[in-house]
Amino acid sequence: MKRTITIILVLSLTVLLAPRLSAQSQSSRLKEVLEIINSKYIDTVNIHHLVDNAISKTLLELDPHSTFIPADQVFSANESLNSSFEGIGIEYLMIDDTLTVQSVVTDGPSDSAGILPGDKFIRADGRTIAGVAMSTTAIQKLLRGRKGTKVTIELIRKGISDTLSYVIIRDKIPIISVDAAYMPEPGIVYVRLSRFAMESPLEVTRSIHNLSEEYPNGVILDLRGNFGGYLYSAGMVANIFLSGGQLIFYTEGLNSPRRDFNAYGNGLYPYGPLVLLVDENSASSSEIVAGAIQDWDRGVIIGRRTFGKGLVQRAFNLSDGSQIHLTIARYHTPSGRVIQAPYEQGKRDEYYRHQYSDRYASGEIFSRDSIKVDDSLEFTTLKLQRKIYGGGGIIPDFFVPRDTSGVTPYYTALMLRGLIHGFINRYVDAHRADFDPAIPFEEFYANYNLGDELLAGLIEYARTSGLEPDYDQLSSSLSLISTQLKALLSRSLYGNTAYYRVINMENDPEFALALEVIRHWGYR
Repeated sequence: MKRTITIILVLSLTVLLAPRLSAQSQSSRLKEVLEIINSKYIDTVNIHHLVDNAISKTLLELDPHSTFIPADQVFSANESLNSSFEGIGIEYLMIDDTLTVQSVVTDGPSDSAGILPGDKFIRADGRTIAGVAMSTTAIQKLLRGRKGTKVTIELIRKGISDTLSYVIIRDKIPIISVDAAYMPEPGIVYVRLSRFAMESPLEVTRSIHNLSEEYPNGVILDLRGNFGGYLYSAGMVANIFLSGGQLIFYTEGLNSPRRDFNAYGNGLYPYGPLVLLVDENSASSSEIVAGAIQDWDRGVIIGRRTFGKGLVQRAFNLSDGSQIHLTIARYHTPSGRVIQAPYEQGKRDEYYRHQYSDRYASGEIFSRDSIKVDDSLEFTTLKLQRKIYGGGGIIPDFFVPRDTSGVTPYYTALMLRGLIHGFINRYVDAHRADFDPAIPFEEFYANYNLGDELLAGLIEYARTSGLEPDYDQLSSSLSLISTQLKALLSRSLYGNTAYYRVINMENDPEFALALEVIRHWGYR
């Protein structure tokens, strides 16, 4: 009897340990190969590079979102989701291989030192950075650094013939994820969230609270182009709009037991008109928020079907400082939907082709009727019992097709090559004294006429940059070009929010529909 029990235990243990033992044996085999290559190969090899490549290609055989990040890229890969970085506190563009300051962080190091928008950096710590085609990464390494360290900047400024020199003491610079926040109509708050960073829930909360002294008459949360970020931040943003105890999402995987994320207390804005704007580039954390809002019938989703990224990645640090971001679970909306689009392991290219080009080819971007739904993945919302579907992305309640009218090859070239942006920066640099900063944006927007001279200047600037004008295409795209000119000019003078105010008011059907929905909001 004892012998029988022992045999059973041994067999059971063997079954349980088989995967682990197998992984260990394969790891030993890989180690053997690397040692043979290192000691016997005809030429010198970079073993570190070989290992990095092996890890990266291994992860490519899994799902589309598991990735490897080399040690020298870990910091920059994660930086955009942190609350701050250390540097000099400017936003800039490279114009004609010259760093041109676009804006200066208020009360930041550059602001304190006297740096102004329009300044052109020539040297940093004696190293020439103008006209030498330096990469963005190389410039960032020169400008960023530990808090308290110094960098000497030599620059030229419009109207001053001599080169100016400034010593800037680096400090912590906050990373802002709310690109714009304003009230398009009395009582209605618009917030555009570009990513789900560490401080995003606080930023959204402050935006709503600061703009509306009383309970707002409506909120528009713009998640278009927001490709995700921290899972926790997504839950906390959704919490702003939900009531205590409501399930926001849950995660579950083979080696990750189910974990529920519930709203606690009542959020800042748990009732009242709410619209979320989404598109085909709203992914991951954006879909968590949109899914929770839709499932609980808390608000209305406007736009186009979201990307369909419903896999949870966890970062694992390796001994050399590199990281793997490994998919460990799927997330589910409160109704139980899986938002992840279908994929085959090891076919990452096909997956992304389907998520982008195939949507255009099928007509889905232009017609709701072209969205394929699987009836076996039909769910219902938790209050109003409306039909909703899983199987890939969030299908909006109100579909708005992508508007391509006026999009010509000439306009596309202007945008992709940054020519409108570059021209406006040159124009503002030359005419900054003509604009009165005391004039409110509303007055500027209502009264400023772009004029034919500005358009002619853009055409000539594009021509000198190698883009010959096509006047038929120019005529077709005139409205879009004018909107971009006015929006970029507004941003140069009044900041990022002004840019989106112009775009929203002049060329945004999703935004217009959102306002209409809030104006005619009924009981939900």
